[in-house]
Amino acid sequence: MRALLLVSLVSAATLGAQTVQYKAGSVEYRSQADTGPIARATAASNAAPVSVDRLIALGTAQSGARQFREAIATFTRGMDFEPNNAMLYRWRGHRYLSVREFDKAAADFAKGLSLDSANYGIWYHLGVLRFVHGDFAGAADAFARGQAIAPNAGELAGSVDWRWMSLMRAGRADEAAALLRARPDSLQVENAYRQRLRLYRGEIGPEVVITPADTADVQAATLSYGLGNWYLVRGDTTTAKSWFQRAVASGGWPAFGFMAAEAELRRLR
Repeated sequence: MRALLLVSLVSAATLGAQTVQYKAGSVEYRSQADTGPIARATAASNAAPVSVDRLIALGTAQSGARQFREAIATFTRGMDFEPNNAMLYRWRGHRYLSVREFDKAAADFAKGLSLDSANYGIWYHLGVLRFVHGDFAGAADAFARGQAIAPNAGELAGSVDWRWMSLMRAGRADEAAALLRARPDSLQVENAYRQRLRLYRGEIGPEVVITPADTADVQAATLSYGLGNWYLVRGDTTTAKSWFQRAVASGGWPAFGFMAAEAELRRLR
C-alpha cells in the first residue's frame, strides 16, 4: 500500500498536478509543478533505489516545490531501509509540520532525538512546533539547544530570533534582552530573521522592516509575523492582529511565520 501511495503521489507530481497539501477551512493550499529538480532527483534515486541519501535528496526536491505530502511518502520509504536514521525523522517531521499534522511531527522529532540528540534540524523545528502550541518556555529551550549547534550564519540568526520571541512570550524579558546584547548572531547574513533581529534591537523601525524587494510570499509571511509578534509583546494587540492577518493573506503558507500567525489568530478570537 505504501509503495502504491508513493507511486501515485510521484506520478501526480511528475505530470505537474498541483496536489492539495493543506486545508484551512474552505481554503486549499496546493503544491507547485516541478521545474526540473524533482525529475532529476527521481532519476538519481531510481538508479540507486536503496540509497537513503538519494531519497532524502528527492524528498527535499519535492519540498522545494511544496510537494510536502509527496516528500513525506519519500522519507517514509527511506525508513523501510534505515528505520534508525535520525535525518529521515528530522525531514519527515519537518514536512508533517508543514502540512499541520502536528502530532505526527512531534512523534518524529521525539524519535529522531532518541537516535541523535545533537540534531540541529530537529531541535529547531521542535521549537517551532512548541511555539505554535503556545509552549513558549519549551520553545525557548529547544531554540537554545539549536542555537548552540547551528550549522551556519543563516540558521544561527533564525535560532536567535525564535529564541528571543519565545523568551519574550514566556515572560522572560530580561533573558531576551541579554540574548540580544550578547549578539550571538553577529556573523554576517542577509535574511528575514536578520531583519527582524534588527527591529528587536531598535536598529530599525517597524516601518522599514518590509522593503519593496520583499515580494516573495514566504518572505512576506515571515516578516509580517515578526512585526505582529513585536507589537504583541509591546502590548499593542490590535496592530499585532493586523500583521498576523497580513501574514496569512500573503499566501506563503509553508512559512513558519504563516503557521504561527494562524495560531495567534486562533488565540486572539
